[in-house]
Amino acid sequence: MNAPVDDLEASRAPLLDHLVELRKRLFFCLVAILLVFIGTYVFSREIFTVLVHPLLLAGQTKLITVGVFDGFFVQLKVALFAALMIAFPVIAMQLWAFVSPGLYMKEKRALLPFLFATPVLFIVGATMAYFVAIPSALRFFYSFQGNLGGVQQEAMTSVASYLDFVMQFLFAFGLAFLMPILLMLVERAGLVTRKQLVSGRRYAIVGCFALALVLAPPDAGSMIMLAVPLVGLYELALIAIWFTERKRVKVASTELVES
Repeated sequence: MNAPVDDLEASRAPLLDHLVELRKRLFFCLVAILLVFIGTYVFSREIFTVLVHPLLLAGQTKLITVGVFDGFFVQLKVALFAALMIAFPVIAMQLWAFVSPGLYMKEKRALLPFLFATPVLFIVGATMAYFVAIPSALRFFYSFQGNLGGVQQEAMTSVASYLDFVMQFLFAFGLAFLMPILLMLVERAGLVTRKQLVSGRRYAIVGCFALALVLAPPDAGSMIMLAVPLVGLYELALIAIWFTERKRVKVASTELVES
């Protein structure tokens, strides 16, 4: 009669261990972000100077402060934004430390490249947004100011709205460039095969242009600047999956011969 209760208690113990481990990893992440945040807040003006560079590339030299607390909250946002970027390796390491004990050695070796490739691809996407997409979008939006029937229309951008605009673009482009990793993980999980991805290439191209239409500024040039790299990343993912498939088949055949 006590067997079900004993089984229930036995299942609770591993769950509590996992929750304790998760709490510890989250604590380390929060401490890392807080420590980095202190440093980034001290240099928040210098960091914002870097973020405002695309505005200068677009030919604009003026930002305004609307609310009394805008300046303070902008510095907090800039510091937090920079802290999350800088502390990302620590967050990734803590996530890996939480997940890796439950993986086999083969699974660890398979997932480690994805772990290292994620920040690289994110930085590539954010860099493209910083140097290409954001200045292009700003030029497009600022092109609507001028003389309208004798009335001078001038765009007065607030510091807070500009910061939100830049952060949205950087995160959107960075996440979009993680598509190859997502496709490879989906294929590795067995949810889709390379053959299916190849056969659905035309739909993927349409999806890349649809994603670019949502993320990029509402002009054809900016949309193409994002869509073309996304299509290239899709093809790169197919090539990478082809190599990993060959490697898995080779390893499987070697193990079969040895057994």
